[in-house]
Amino acid sequence: MRIGLLTEGGYPYASGDAGLWCDRLVRGLGQHEFDIYALSDGPHQEESGCVTLPPQVRGVRTAPLWTAEEDGVMYGRRARRRFTECYGDLVTALCDSSPSQADRFASALYGLAELARDQGGLVGALRSEGAVRALERACRAPGALRTAREARVPELLTVAGQLERALRPLSLDWYGPDGPDGSTLGSVDLCHAASGGPAALPGLLARHFHDVPLLVTEYGVRLRTHYLNSGAPGGSASDASPAVRALLAAFHGLLAAETYRQAARLAPGNAHARRWQEHCGADRAKVRTVHPGMDAAPFADVGDAPDTADPHTLVWVGRVEPAKDLVSLLHAFAQVRTEQPRARLRIVGTSAGPEGRAYLGHCRVLAAQLFPDEAEGPHAVGDNPVSFEELGGPEAPTLAETYAAGAVVVLSSVVEGFPLGLVEAMFCGRATVSTDVGAVVEVVGGTGLVVPPRNPRALAQACGALLRDPERRARLGAAARARALELFTVEQNVEAYHGIYLEIVSQCPALGGVLDEAGDPRPFAVPAEARLPGRWTGLGARVTARRSPGWPAGPPVRGASARVGSAAGTAVRGTPAPDTAVRGSTPAPDTAVRGSAPAPGGPAPGAPAHGGPLVQGASAVAVVPLAEGAR
Repeated sequence: MRIGLLTEGGYPYASGDAGLWCDRLVRGLGQHEFDIYALSDGPHQEESGCVTLPPQVRGVRTAPLWTAEEDGVMYGRRARRRFTECYGDLVTALCDSSPSQADRFASALYGLAELARDQGGLVGALRSEGAVRALERACRAPGALRTAREARVPELLTVAGQLERALRPLSLDWYGPDGPDGSTLGSVDLCHAASGGPAALPGLLARHFHDVPLLVTEYGVRLRTHYLNSGAPGGSASDASPAVRALLAAFHGLLAAETYRQAARLAPGNAHARRWQEHCGADRAKVRTVHPGMDAAPFADVGDAPDTADPHTLVWVGRVEPAKDLVSLLHAFAQVRTEQPRARLRIVGTSAGPEGRAYLGHCRVLAAQLFPDEAEGPHAVGDNPVSFEELGGPEAPTLAETYAAGAVVVLSSVVEGFPLGLVEAMFCGRATVSTDVGAVVEVVGGTGLVVPPRNPRALAQACGALLRDPERRARLGAAARARALELFTVEQNVEAYHGIYLEIVSQCPALGGVLDEAGDPRPFAVPAEARLPGRWTGLGARVTARRSPGWPAGPPVRGASARVGSAAGTAVRGTPAPDTAVRGSTPAPDTAVRGSAPAPGGPAPGAPAHGGPLVQGASAVAVVPLAEGAR
């Protein structure tokens, strides 16, 4: 089948976790064809170029989400009135928290999309003074949220700017019935959005305009991300104001609810994301949890080799930032040292941005205060039991060797989505101690110790218990490796999505229309086997978007004669016999469709009185024999 893969700020331009799982999915499903529709987050992504794409990728279309040039579209009076009504309904839904606003938001969203298709774009209208005035009227209207009524002009401008950025996918030319090489979302069999939010908007419009089914994968729900990032350091004062946070949270919540309502299936990456989806209105019957697939090969040697790690070493691996709560880890390690003086802690990771560098500096100072350099004797050089290292250095050249150097791997986060670092440690057969956040319990199961977050005493007790008991460490490490190889490999991820694809298309059997060289429809041009696994290509015809079924205008198409050795009047598999009528086509002269008037004339000379039986397997053809009383 043909898949339209929708991404935002990731594949095929970005490296790292955001693009790796998409690349593994595309490469693992070689029996399908993929069209990539990418929303880029910055110019650096497009300048760096695409990753090497497999042959099943038909093409890549990119739209910059980080900027939008003025489209130069001049609206007439009717178009301006139409925009004001639709945009006014959309922002009114944001300012009113009643459940009935969900339908109003959806109607306004699709109205704006239809206006963008008819007029050629929305960029200028969304940036206009009329959009800001419509937002102001909605905020000042009776019944609006109290925080919305308190919005001032700078905050209104901020919200209008954020809405314009989020609605940029409405102005793209991806939704037409035809395009370069047929590369539009209307000609795919299935849209797969790699995340929610703006990446799912093209899938919603393909669903609205062409009835293309939509699959949404989420490892982190956009509404939760908005809550976590609201008021973060580095933002402007207007971005952190209650009015801006409330209005944008309402937008993300309503967009998520509409996405979940229209999607054929939802594929959260873990139970934590699934609970957030259900909180936003997702139907449980649509949800299929698919864990991320990770490559276990780099960790195979460490997992299979005997344990040669220092039995007194704790290892922490990750990105240094406040959410990782290394301060609690350092205080917990101080308690571990009181009971086990030989214990050591290795912190391996890099900081990201000014905030991360400042936090790393703070942790270094705290470690120097808690653990002064100690020496074993009067002539020995002092040494600190806590070391800060970077991945790729002489002490930690690879991830596998870093995990292999520790007896216990620790995770101390207060905020976490899907803990990839824990899965890597489990691939290496290491026992883990982690905090109960995000999807940690779902990943670890019963193969590691889990403690409450921001609790140094509980963290210290769990680490100390494993350091004192090597047999328990070995049992937990072996169980962790077996669990990771069963649940979190690339193979299980690809197989799960392949099954979901087939499940969706089995419930949405309509195929795009196939046109011949003259542009006329070709009935029966796509075989039923096209839905089965395999590469059924080489039709040599253009595939158009779905359209309403119609009746053929020309004369009926007569079936081919039966094969040699077949009974007279019997239809060859997939081909109607001369004395039969195809359901949905104009009746042949010698046959009558059930419920229609008798056919003129009688049977052809030498033909049997009744139409022959239908050969088994010709499910697309229905043969209706002519009754004796109707002749």
